[in-house]
Amino acid sequence: MILSNFTTTVEEFILLGLTDKKDTQIVLFIVFLTCYIFSLFGNIVIICISSIHPRLNTPMYFFLKNLSLLDICYTSSVVPKMLINFLSEKKTIAFDACFIQLFIHLSLGGAECYLLLTMAYDRYVAICSPLHYTNIMHPVLCMKMASASWVGGIANSILHTFNTLQLPFCGPNVINHFFCEAPILIDLACSDTTFNRTIIFLCAIVVAVVPFFLILITYVKIISSIMKISTSTGRKKAFSTCASHVIVVTLFYGTIFIIYLRPGTAHVTNQDKMATLFYSVITPMLNPLIYTLRNKDVKLALREITRKKIRQEIS
Repeated sequence: MILSNFTTTVEEFILLGLTDKKDTQIVLFIVFLTCYIFSLFGNIVIICISSIHPRLNTPMYFFLKNLSLLDICYTSSVVPKMLINFLSEKKTIAFDACFIQLFIHLSLGGAECYLLLTMAYDRYVAICSPLHYTNIMHPVLCMKMASASWVGGIANSILHTFNTLQLPFCGPNVINHFFCEAPILIDLACSDTTFNRTIIFLCAIVVAVVPFFLILITYVKIISSIMKISTSTGRKKAFSTCASHVIVVTLFYGTIFIIYLRPGTAHVTNQDKMATLFYSVITPMLNPLIYTLRNKDVKLALREITRKKIRQEIS
């Protein structure tokens, strides 16, 4: 696939990154390398224990495995190149590579928006219709919902990537960011980008705003059902099963809205970078911590697997 056929001038972009101070870049390299390692380790642990422990063979953990896989790919689409640029004198990315990064990042971001909605629906059925939970959330439906999330994200990305590729890039080629993100990239186009900005805004409504409000409606119904539970222990347990998901939704959607739902050409670069860092790097690292620290089943499964491993080594 030769993406560069769409342009006649720009062959590479220069990524300014987070800072131009060498000492600060080394410190940031260490910080984000640590974050990246923790993110990979935490999400891989979630995938492994959800796959091998019978206690976690449920729809909730099936979706959590998908979320962890998404987060691994999501952060890997940005962080490795960012780490390389911290230590490089020439902080460039080829035209083709830039759009490949754009496509992957948008695909995974859109998929996560939809996947968080499916996870909310799973919690809704578990709390509001517990007697019918196994019949409703059967494996086939779970597979279809997870697949639809991935397909929805890819479709959103194809639209944005294709529309951005139609723009002429004849210079400048300096991206005041640490990766190729759509709103920042179209600022470099040598033509009117009103159509592209409109498409980004409308797609953000479909991919982010609509799922977010559906999640809000779902949790209104969930809370209403929880308040009808007669015992305080039952209410506490029900709230506990939803708390981790609510935290993840708040962290992820909050920063997405900052980037993609500002009208016109209003961009505050430092805010853009911080928001993108949060949902691309920090949130994928925090998700495993949120789900393991707040989830008794995951912690119990980890203990059992650890004890079993210790016994095997001793014997």
